[in-house]
Amino acid sequence: MRPSKRAIFLAAAGFVFAILPTLISRQLWPFWTVFLSVGLLVFGLEWIFSTPRRQVSCKLETPEALYIGEGGEAVVTLRISSRNPTFFEAAIDLSEEFFAQPVTKGICTLNGIALRIPLIAKRRGIGEVEAIWIRYPGPVGILESIVKFPLKRRIPIVPNILSVRRAAFRSLSDQNYRAGLKIERYKGHGTEFDSLRDFVEGDDLRTVHWRSSARHKKIICRQFRAERNHQVILAIDTGLLMSEPLAAGIPKVDHAASAALLLAYIGLKSGDRVGFFTFGAKVGLFAAPQGGMAHHRKLTYLTSLISYSDTETNFTLGLTTLSQKLSRRSLVVVLTDFVDTVTAELMLGNLGRLAKKHVVVFVSLRDPDLQTLSRTEPNSVLKLNRAVVANYYLRERHIVLKRLKRQGLLTIDTEPAQIGPELINKYLYVKRRELI
Repeated sequence: MRPSKRAIFLAAAGFVFAILPTLISRQLWPFWTVFLSVGLLVFGLEWIFSTPRRQVSCKLETPEALYIGEGGEAVVTLRISSRNPTFFEAAIDLSEEFFAQPVTKGICTLNGIALRIPLIAKRRGIGEVEAIWIRYPGPVGILESIVKFPLKRRIPIVPNILSVRRAAFRSLSDQNYRAGLKIERYKGHGTEFDSLRDFVEGDDLRTVHWRSSARHKKIICRQFRAERNHQVILAIDTGLLMSEPLAAGIPKVDHAASAALLLAYIGLKSGDRVGFFTFGAKVGLFAAPQGGMAHHRKLTYLTSLISYSDTETNFTLGLTTLSQKLSRRSLVVVLTDFVDTVTAELMLGNLGRLAKKHVVVFVSLRDPDLQTLSRTEPNSVLKLNRAVVANYYLRERHIVLKRLKRQGLLTIDTEPAQIGPELINKYLYVKRRELI
């Protein structure tokens, strides 16, 4: 409890009023004692009748997660056990992931009051509502109490895929994609046994079922059913290049995380098992492939743990570690970036080795500014230099992508706005062709 601004103003005004009698006559000095006694009495009564801090309670409700670009709010339920309505001021301490919020003012009754404080995220990560401060005056207002409630509430801040998820809900709703659906068993080269049939010329000899052939005295081969529980691994590069901002100032790694979450949602909805892996200078996060839509919440939380790095990516360590973690043929989606053919050599070698065992989709984010600079009319020396440099980097990207295709990788090189649809189309292409 401390003196308020009102108390300081009254004390200053009272000091001036009390000093006037002493200027008239020295015999009026006892007036000072009267002034001090009255002041101490008023302060004492204010302290006695003020609401103690133990009778102030606070309850916090926050969303489970926040999406970049989408507003959220924290609901603070405040109760001050006072017979009369109490004026108060509330300030909330937020971590650096959030924009600071102004002080909230209001009047709290005996039933309490609900404060709605906006939570606006600056960047992806783990934000924290650290504490809330409550200041309220006494009955007269010459003393005020300040109460601090440590909250320590952590909130994951993840890439914004709400609009994409809404569109996916509409397109994958029961009435849309289940209407007229027939149960079909697709014949393919999977590992799920379907039936036996007579051997025909051109069939793989490894499919011959010798025991049935001996029983029927003719060659019988096995027929397999195309799998529907494929294993999809989302591998996100978190190195230096992926921390560079692109469209709307959003770093490449955030665009990649949004596209990965969208693919994870579609894959889980389709019945596949989706895993998650990050790598940079060191191996980062890993989530084993699992099925079911409940797994998407875990993947969403993991994207909030991806940090922004200022070191180069170690492709040898990252992709070798990923290869060791995979025990079956999988669809590996690598979301990364490169500059030119020189810096991409290690990336090319390690991706080529990974593509020998798995189906690899290479996803890189194209900078829209490069296209703009390369097409700008060079009416000055500076614009000419920029156009030449931009064309050089575009040509280097084209060379690297051609080498990746020759190694058997499926490639996507697109702008941030198109990365989600392009990735989904490539995933559906792999599913239709039964490449896994």
